[in-house]
Amino acid sequence: MADKLLRFKDILEMDGQAHPFDRPKLSFNDLHVTQYRPGEDELTNYRAYRRRKVHDVGSDTATYSESTDMEEALTVQQRMARKRHMKKIKFKIKRGREIAKRRIASKEKLMKRTRRQVRLAFMKRFTKDIPKSELTFARRQEIEKRLEKPAIKKRIDMLARKAYPKVRAAELERKRKSRNAKK
Repeated sequence: MADKLLRFKDILEMDGQAHPFDRPKLSFNDLHVTQYRPGEDELTNYRAYRRRKVHDVGSDTATYSESTDMEEALTVQQRMARKRHMKKIKFKIKRGREIAKRRIASKEKLMKRTRRQVRLAFMKRFTKDIPKSELTFARRQEIEKRLEKPAIKKRIDMLARKAYPKVRAAELERKRKSRNAKK
């Protein structure tokens, strides 16, 4: 019976850890189980949590933000579902756009705009000036995958930082013009 006893050292070795202090530290969120949406099932809670995590990073009130850090390209079914959803909320989007026009965009918003412009410039270079709307879904997916490569992402970020002052100046000029038009 004595040979069946496990020592603390044996448990650590089975765990694959050499020492208890080598484990990553736990955060407060690892220690409690609060339901994200009380009364909902686990899967709904998880999806809502992930949706918020992904879409709150740089988005406004829009339900579906154009996230450049998507892991996979959309399938045809997902595109059709997104199309239906966007058709449903187009008036909310229009109203939000009108309200946003009256304000000066935040630094994050301007940076996102700049990154999108640089990304579109890269896409134009890859497609040899063929508009995105004329590309097949397969070709679009191929280009999206190419744009997601770390080297190209790094280059996009670098060029976006350089182009940021121009975009900011254009935003301030737009605001000045709209203010002068009111008077």
